[in-house]
Amino acid sequence: MTVGSGSPGWYLRRLSRMGPREVGGRAVDAVRRRRWRSAPPDCPSVTGARFTAVLPEGAIAAVSPDAAKRLVAEADRLMAGQAEYFGVVRDDLVDPDWCYDPKTGRRAPWGYAFDVPYRNEDAVGDIKQIWEPSRHQYLTRLAAAYAITGNERYAERVAEHLRSWWAANAPLRGVHWVSGIELGIRLLSWVWIRRLLDGWPGAAGLFEGNPVARNQIWHHQRWLAAFPSRGSSANNHVVAEAAGQFAAACAFGWFPASARWRAGALRSLERHLRSNTFHSGLNRELATEYHGLVLELGLAAVAEADAAGVPVPASIRLVLLRMTDALAAVVDGRLRPPRQGDADDGHGLVVDGAGTDRWASLLATGDAVFGRLDWWPTVTATDVRTPLLAALVRPYGKHGAAPTVARPARRPAHFADAGMTILRGPAEIWCRCDGGPHGFLSIAAHAHADALSVEVRHDGVDVLADPGTFCYHGQPAWRRYFRSTLGHNTLQLDGGDQSVSGGPFLWTRHARSRVLLADTSGASAGGSARWCAEHDGYLPSVHRRRVELTPAAEELTVVDEVRGPRRAVRLAFHLGPAIAADLVGNRARLTWTRDGEDRSAVLDLPGQLSWRAHRGETDPPLGWYSAGFGRKEPATTLVGTGFADGVEGFTTVLRFRG
Repeated sequence: MTVGSGSPGWYLRRLSRMGPREVGGRAVDAVRRRRWRSAPPDCPSVTGARFTAVLPEGAIAAVSPDAAKRLVAEADRLMAGQAEYFGVVRDDLVDPDWCYDPKTGRRAPWGYAFDVPYRNEDAVGDIKQIWEPSRHQYLTRLAAAYAITGNERYAERVAEHLRSWWAANAPLRGVHWVSGIELGIRLLSWVWIRRLLDGWPGAAGLFEGNPVARNQIWHHQRWLAAFPSRGSSANNHVVAEAAGQFAAACAFGWFPASARWRAGALRSLERHLRSNTFHSGLNRELATEYHGLVLELGLAAVAEADAAGVPVPASIRLVLLRMTDALAAVVDGRLRPPRQGDADDGHGLVVDGAGTDRWASLLATGDAVFGRLDWWPTVTATDVRTPLLAALVRPYGKHGAAPTVARPARRPAHFADAGMTILRGPAEIWCRCDGGPHGFLSIAAHAHADALSVEVRHDGVDVLADPGTFCYHGQPAWRRYFRSTLGHNTLQLDGGDQSVSGGPFLWTRHARSRVLLADTSGASAGGSARWCAEHDGYLPSVHRRRVELTPAAEELTVVDEVRGPRRAVRLAFHLGPAIAADLVGNRARLTWTRDGEDRSAVLDLPGQLSWRAHRGETDPPLGWYSAGFGRKEPATTLVGTGFADGVEGFTTVLRFRG
C-alpha cells in the first residue's frame, strides 16, 4: 500500500499547503464530480466534420533514412506486441488489456473514475504501468511508420487498438479518466495519429466519421475544461492538459464548444508556460526531465496553432525560445542535461524509434524553429520529430510568428533565478552546482532534498552522480531514499533531510538556499571557476559549500562548512554506475572506461570523517543509481561520518590526473 498518500494525515498536510482560492476551486470540483456520477451526456451531433490539419507536402520526405530505419524497427517490435515500460518488458501488446499491470499482476477496478483509488498499489497495481500504454504514444510511432512506409498493416493495427481502447474505456469509467495529464497527452497523440494516417483510406472513418471517436474526443475536452490542475498542483500537469486541449480544439474543432475550449486552453497555456519557467529559461520545477516534457508540449501546441492558423501570444514562443537556449547552455559535451529532481520518462510527442537522443532531438527542433546560436553545441543526430514539427511551425521572427529578441551572446553558465551554476573547462569536466529554490509552488511536488549538491561528469560519464528517481508510488522506502539528502552529493546533519516531506509529492518545509558567489569566467582564461552557496535547512546551523574547478590541473575542490552548534554529520558522494572505487582510508581511486579507453581519478576525502563504501544495500537503501523510471542498479556511495563543530571545514578534492 502507498503509505502517506491518501491517509487522513496526508490530506491535512496537503490542505495546509493550499491557499483559499485553491481550496474553493477544489470544492467546486468535488461538487461537479458528484454531479457527473450519473450517466454522462451524449456528444453533440456533428455534420460535415473534416480534418484539415495535415502535414505539408514534403514533410515526410525530409525524414532522414537513419531516423526512419530506427522508427520502422521500433514499429515492427510493437507489431509483435513487444514493448518496455519503466523497466518492465511486455510481450502482450498485440491485444492489450488496458487495465492490467504486468508488474504486480493486478487489474485496476472498474467503476466511476473518481472512485478508483489509483494511488493504492494493493488495489490498483502500479498506476504508471497501466497509464503509460494508454497515452497512445506507441500508436503515434506506428502511425509515423505508416506515413513513412505506406505499409497499411501499421495503420490497421492503430485502428484496431484505438477501437479497442474506446470500447473498453467509456467516458468517466475506469482508471484512465482520473488524471488530467493522461487525458491531455492522449488527445495530443490522437491528433498526431490522425495527421500521420491521413493517406490511409480508413483514416476519416476512424476519426471524424466515427461517432465513437467523436464522443471520446468531446468527453476528453469536456473533462479537461471542467477539472484543470489547480493552485499548488499547477505544474507540468496543467501544461499537458492545456496543450492537449488546445491541440484537439484546433485539429478536431468540430463541436459547438470548440472555439471556447480553444480560447480557454490557449489562455491557460500562455499563463502556465510563463509561470512554470524562470526568466532564464529553466523550468521552475528544477526537475530536468520536466523541462524537456514542457518544452515538447509547448512546441507541439504551437505546431497545432500554426497548422490551424490560430494566432498565439508572442510570449508563448518567447518562453519556448528561452527554454531551448537554456537547454543548449546546460548540457554537457555529450548533450546530456543535468539529472536534477524527479524524472519519470514522460514525453509530450513520440514519433521516433528507440535509440533516438531526446535532448539532441529537442536541440535539433530548436535549431529548425528558432535558429541555433554560435555557442550552441553541435548536434549531428537525426530524428523523425524535428522535420515534422518544423514543417508545421512558422520560423521564429518571420511572417509575424514573433518579434526577434535579444539572445545570449555567450553560453550562460550561471542561472541566478534557478540557482544553477555549470562549471566546465576544456578538459571535458562538467560540474553542476545547486544553490536554487527547493522546488516549485507550495508543495514542490517533484523536488528532492538536494540543496548544495554537486553533479560531476568527465566526457559525459557520471563520476559524482545524481542517483535519479526510480519510483513514485507503491515503494515508499525507495521513494524516500531517492529524494533524500543522503541520496545526493551533499551534507546531512543529525540524520535528517534539509527539507521536510509530508508525502511522496509533498514537502511541508523547504530549505532556502542562496548563492554567494558564482564566478565562471576564470576557467576559460586559464584560471579557476568558483561557486559558493549556503542553505538554512538545518537551523540553527547553516551549511555553506564552496566549489572550485581548476581545469588546467583537472581538479575540483569542494569545501563544506557547518556554522552553528556541534552536529552529527554524514557527507555522501554517489559514484556513477560505470565507476569502480578502491577506498583506502580517506582516499578513493576511481577507474572507468570510456569508448574503450581506461580512465581514472583520485578522490581525496575529508580526513576528519570516517569513510565507508556502500553498494546495493536495501535495509535501508543506500548505494543505487536509477538511469530511468522503474529501473535501478547498484552503484558505489562513499559516506563519511563524524561531527561538525563549526571550527574547520571538510575539504574534498577530485583529481582527474590521478
